[in-house]
Amino acid sequence: MIVAKTALYSTYVVGGDAVVSASASELAASLADAPTAHAVLGAGAGASAGAATSAREKTPAATPQAASRAPATTPAGYVKESIEQYLLTEAHGTVADTQELVQSMGWNHDDVVSVCKSLEADAYLVSAASKQKFSVLTADGKDAAEHGSPEVRLLREVRAGSIATKEAAAAEHKIGWMKCMANKWLKEEAGKLVVLTDKAPAADAVDEVQAQLRSLAGLADKDRKELMKRKLVEEKERTSFALMPGPKFAATRVKPSVNLTKAMLDDGSWETTTFKPVNWNAMGQAPGGGSLHPLLKVRFEFRKILIGMGFEEMPTNRWVESSFWNFDALFQPQQHPARDSHDTFFIAGPAAQSNMDAVNADYLAKVRAVHERGGFGSVGYRSFWDVNEARKNVLRTHTTAVSARMLYALANRPGGFSPVKYFSVDRVFRNESVDKTHLAEFHQVEGLVADYALTLGDLKGTIRAFFKAIGITKVRFKPAYNPYTEPSMEIFGFHPQLNKWTEIGNSGMFRPEMLLPMGLPEGVRVIAWGLSLERPTMIMTGEDHIKNLFGSGVSFDMMRAFPLARFKKDKP
Repeated sequence: MIVAKTALYSTYVVGGDAVVSASASELAASLADAPTAHAVLGAGAGASAGAATSAREKTPAATPQAASRAPATTPAGYVKESIEQYLLTEAHGTVADTQELVQSMGWNHDDVVSVCKSLEADAYLVSAASKQKFSVLTADGKDAAEHGSPEVRLLREVRAGSIATKEAAAAEHKIGWMKCMANKWLKEEAGKLVVLTDKAPAADAVDEVQAQLRSLAGLADKDRKELMKRKLVEEKERTSFALMPGPKFAATRVKPSVNLTKAMLDDGSWETTTFKPVNWNAMGQAPGGGSLHPLLKVRFEFRKILIGMGFEEMPTNRWVESSFWNFDALFQPQQHPARDSHDTFFIAGPAAQSNMDAVNADYLAKVRAVHERGGFGSVGYRSFWDVNEARKNVLRTHTTAVSARMLYALANRPGGFSPVKYFSVDRVFRNESVDKTHLAEFHQVEGLVADYALTLGDLKGTIRAFFKAIGITKVRFKPAYNPYTEPSMEIFGFHPQLNKWTEIGNSGMFRPEMLLPMGLPEGVRVIAWGLSLERPTMIMTGEDHIKNLFGSGVSFDMMRAFPLARFKKDKP
């Protein structure tokens, strides 16, 4: 058993069997004298004289050199240099126990371990780790070691007459009162406490608990467990290292060079320089910087596909639209439920547009007329059309508002109409209930083709071509209703992972009541379709909740790991 002085406690006793990792068994065998495994830290100022004497006899005296190395205000770099110099030149690479070393030298153990690992990496040292369990006094334990155990202190006060009733005893010495009653040291007679002399220790007897706390070194496990049960002592664990010279040990460390420099090539010093080995199989450092969101990656691929099909992208930078372009120009009645506040976000200020974006007065009159009285083969909605309702500003509910603006511009541009293919991918807003597949804002992909004599077959063929390009080859159509398209169709695609048909979009042919008031020739037909950007992206990422893909819940790790969007296309 070896006893060494510590700064924190009066005695530090190490004993027991070493617990060393199997990989370092040879080193541990060569350092059989190294104190490891179970250590017991004794108490503070009240330690017994025998333990203190043992400490003075068996502790190596700290040398003046060791005292000079105490890192009170020394920079961390200098401390590590001092540790390295000591290990190589004074200890000659051999240390039985790094914990004992730091106690005698006044160093921080983390600094010593850092230096040892650095030297071990260059084969100057070899280390073996061991776990050490030790006991320390708690705050209550230190108090009992200095002033006596709670039960003995209560016994003294009862004998002195300063505490006479059980109420006072329980109030001032609760734990001591409980222990005295359990030991049957006290009883109550006529309302006063009386010491049972046949059970209680004599007044001059040694306080056994205090003696145990003052000298933990030779304490039996049974007594230690009892003190731990009373929370006077607690057990801790720490790691220590035994050191031996490594295969490249030398008194002076020469750090290998990391880089081959031009100066080395010029003066020829590279021939005698030791270089650090390079692991050519190591992965390179991950590049810094941001990562594109998965939605942006899928959007980019959609744009490539549509541009490759001959479509031109529409400008979609107008998130706030007048109700005129968002609803009225599309032949959507002003009484339609979609125009209620529970489906649409209305802008508080400015709440309305005074000049209706300078809409041509003739076009405005034609829209009014087709809503109120019909025309172009339609009877209209037979209800009053309020221009003030059309002025209301909203967050656009679909990018079809952009399509309406573009078709109006197409009908009235110099030179007259010519066939076009347009598409857009941008954000839209709807006042919907939020769940795992719906948000109040999402991205809409929309495409349209304007040309003479287009048919429903052209629409279905265009849709099949687009979805085939993004890997969906099985497509079905179902009749549907839409205020501004006739006929209208819902688009369903077969989901191989879910093994079922699922709705993936909507489509139709714009009604004459929408197109002809704009000024487009009568023979022009416009086919259009739309889908969300989030749904195919959720399928690609495997996310089952849209909040994990869009919003504050998005994982940055998912963004970094998400690959470039690539859709499997059938070979021609």
